Order: sequence, then structure tokens, then C-alpha cells
Amino acid sequence: MFTLESGSGFWNPLIWILIVFIAFLLFYGIRGFGKNIHKKGTEQTKAFLSGNKESAPEDMHVKASNLYWGFTTSMKALYAGLRKMHTGNTSDYILWFVVVLAVLFIIFGVM
Repeated sequence: MFTLESGSGFWNPLIWILIVFIAFLLFYGIRGFGKNIHKKGTEQTKAFLSGNKESAPEDMHVKASNLYWGFTTSMKALYAGLRKMHTGNTSDYILWFVVVLAVLFIIFGVM
């Protein structure tokens, strides 16, 4: 193994392996000071849902349409225009990117 020196420092794999090993020992030692009172199969393993009882996992799924309902409802006019522009064709998006980039270059070129 050799040390790779650059203008801003050096890289030696053995030193980094030693640092990671020492960090692992340090973290493992800190973890050892913790209390081992967790009991499997009790109330401790259930998710806390603000006091509500846990139901079946398929009933707990929150769809994105429900999650962002207020946001999409308030911006319905904008989304309607964007849906009309959305074609799903990659070349359309590249064209828009090039047009916006050209406008930015013109604006910054004039300044």
C-alpha cells in the first residue's frame, strides 16, 4: 500500500481502515452503556399512533392523492395547464430545457 499525495492532502487506505475500526469500537462501546430492557412481543414493539389502535397494514396506507389533497386542490388551475403540456415524450422536455437555457444565456449575456 502506498500513500497518494495531492495538493490538498493524502490518502492511505490502511489509515482509513484503522480510523473506521477505531470508530466502530468507539460506537460499539458507547452502545454497550445502554439499557437492555426491550421486550419482544409486548406493547414496546408496536408503532405509536397517537393513542389510536393499530389496524391492518392495508388499511393504514395513505395514498399520495390524499396526502397532498390540500396542495393539489389549491393549485388546481396550475396543474390543469401543466397536464395539458405533459406529453410524456422525452424530446419535448429536452426542447423546453434548451429553450429555457437559451433564454437564460441571453439574459445573462446582456447583463
